[in-house]
Parts: sequence; C-alpha cells; structure tokens
Amino acid sequence: MNNVIFYTSKILETIVVLLLSAMAIMVFTNVVLRYSFHSSITVAEELSRYAFVWVTFLGAVLVFKENGHVSVSVLIDKLSPFKRKLLTVLTDGVMLYCCYLIFVGSYAQMQLNMSNYAPISEIPTGVNFLASVIMSGLIGLLLLIRLVSNAIQLAKGELA
Repeated sequence: MNNVIFYTSKILETIVVLLLSAMAIMVFTNVVLRYSFHSSITVAEELSRYAFVWVTFLGAVLVFKENGHVSVSVLIDKLSPFKRKLLTVLTDGVMLYCCYLIFVGSYAQMQLNMSNYAPISEIPTGVNFLASVIMSGLIGLLLLIRLVSNAIQLAKGELA
C-alpha cells in the first residue's frame, strides 16, 4: 500500500509541477505580448485559470499526505496519549464525512457543467469540478487508511 501511495504522490507532484510551469509560461507570455505588442493569446487566460484550479486541488492532496495543513494543537497537546489517539480517530471520521460531502456535491456539479463549455477553449466547465472530485476521493482514501491504522493501534493499545 505504501508503494501505491508513494507512486501516486510522485505522479501528482509531476502533474502539479507541469501545470504550474505551463501556467507561469502562459501568463508571462501573455504579459509580454500585451505590453510589447498590444496583443495576447486569448486561450491562455482560460487555460491558466483551469490549471490554477487543478494545481490548488491536487496540491491539497499532496499537502494532506504530508500532514502539512494548519492545525491548532493547543487542546490536543494537553491530552493523554489514549485520548489524543481517540480524538484523532474521531476527527478523521468527521473529515472523511466531509470528503464524502465534497465528493457527492462536486460530482453532481461536474455532471451538470459538462454540457457547458468555456467560451474560448471550449473545454467543458465541469472539468474544474472534476478536480475537486479527484481531490476529495484521494484525500478520502488517505483518511480511510489513516483512520483504520489509528483505530487498530487504539484497539491494540499502541498509543505512540
């Protein structure tokens, strides 16, 4: 399972780097064209907006995998190891439910917007919602793995 997570993470990192690079190149090129030649590549603005959405959601998955999101640990630090692990299991369960809600809502919006097309690139606008479907699915899987692992440790009394 760790190999699957590792390689999926590497693939996501590569996609994020490529999208971020493409976005920077498109925006920079458009700025140069706009100020130097009074023209621009019209599709670049739309494509960079799509890339930004995807970078944001895929980046959220990568940061979650590394446990890098902001957390307030004032209460958690004062708890015993057992209560800390129990609270972790409970909060992971709540976050898993939130991922489910995001997945269901994003999937519904994706289906509704797949028949709407961006004016210049003619890419379905539902593609943006696909990013949140993928994000909630991947974070949900990571949460499920962490939740099961922590629950097993809690049941065995392993509180480290």
